[in-house]
Amino acid sequence: MKQISYLLSAILLFISCTDELKDDEVLETVPEPIVDIQYGYNLTDFNVIRDTIRPGDTFGGILSEQGVSQNKIYEVATTFKDSFDVRRIRVGRPYVLLNSKDSLNETQVFIYEKNKIDYAVIDFRDSISVIHEKKPVTLVEKEASGVITSSLSATMAENNLSPYMTDRLANIYAWTINFFHLQPGDNFKVVYTEKFIDDTISGGLKEIKAAYFEHRGKGIYAFNFKPEGEANVFADFYDEEANNLRRAFLKSPIQFNYRISSRYNLNRRIAYYGYKVRPHKGTDFAANVGTPILATADGVVTKAERRGGNGIYVKLRHNETYETQYLHMKKYNVRVGQYVKQGDVIGWVGMTGNTGGPHVCYRFWKNGKQVDPFLQDLPDSKPLESKYHEEYFAKMQPLKERLDCITF
Repeated sequence: MKQISYLLSAILLFISCTDELKDDEVLETVPEPIVDIQYGYNLTDFNVIRDTIRPGDTFGGILSEQGVSQNKIYEVATTFKDSFDVRRIRVGRPYVLLNSKDSLNETQVFIYEKNKIDYAVIDFRDSISVIHEKKPVTLVEKEASGVITSSLSATMAENNLSPYMTDRLANIYAWTINFFHLQPGDNFKVVYTEKFIDDTISGGLKEIKAAYFEHRGKGIYAFNFKPEGEANVFADFYDEEANNLRRAFLKSPIQFNYRISSRYNLNRRIAYYGYKVRPHKGTDFAANVGTPILATADGVVTKAERRGGNGIYVKLRHNETYETQYLHMKKYNVRVGQYVKQGDVIGWVGMTGNTGGPHVCYRFWKNGKQVDPFLQDLPDSKPLESKYHEEYFAKMQPLKERLDCITF
């Protein structure tokens, strides 16, 4: 009888376990809660309103429409004016309102995007707080290439590349290539990093790590390098032999869209003056009014004034040997005694003084005598110090190999 009892118990246990398994099989899986983390908040916990600042909008007006009290608005405008100036919100910038998910639909958080990366958060819950944050940014290394058809900017557009890359390349090669006189067939290759916000939205060009530009059949490499742990050594571009691409003077005081309308000529004759010899001791770069004029080398401003036929002009002393002068400006952007760096905007093209059209007359002094800058054997910048060569070549070589493998 005991054996029969054990057998019945085992059968009942098996049936019970089988029933439990069946019950388990029909149980529905409980879904995990939806999480959408943005700006440090789970947006599924709020009623979310997205909009942009429109003409006439004010911080107070936007929040008043959402029912935020004037006391809270005033507190933000006064207590936090040093960290968040409510007067400085700009038309076109996005903002987000996080409202409570209940019948009151109260605005609890206001988020203002200052740019693609930086944003301000005003949290009205409990005591009001204002914090400034950044969206997560990742850097992605990319490659690009192009063959010039008409202009560098047009080629960039044809290859869906950022217009900022045009400026970066122009700055890198400003001492060696005249970008206004590119030839069809000139080409370039680039290794660069691009910023991505939240891993999806392009934040634009971060930096060019290496480049190759071929102009009139001559190729020039450029590698961005800064020695590790050297806070006082700035990043710069060097070629495959560690020579600095910078020169002591830029080729032109204007970066783009100019033409040389008159060169340095001591024997110039002009019909208006009866073909008498009237020496022209400058080089005229014709460009549209308002075109930026750049300092062609580091120096100190010795004159910034308006005088006679020179019109509005700026004069720079670069060292004991060289001086430069920039005539017929619309307006200057410096003051006497100011130190300017190569490439700084010192003024804008105009038509002041004796001039028949908008241009900058660029004059060049060597040892106190006006000379033709295009006929001078101007010095290069110093090459990379030899103590950094081992580190430089170790970093440069793989980048050079990558450039060489890029196809057009």
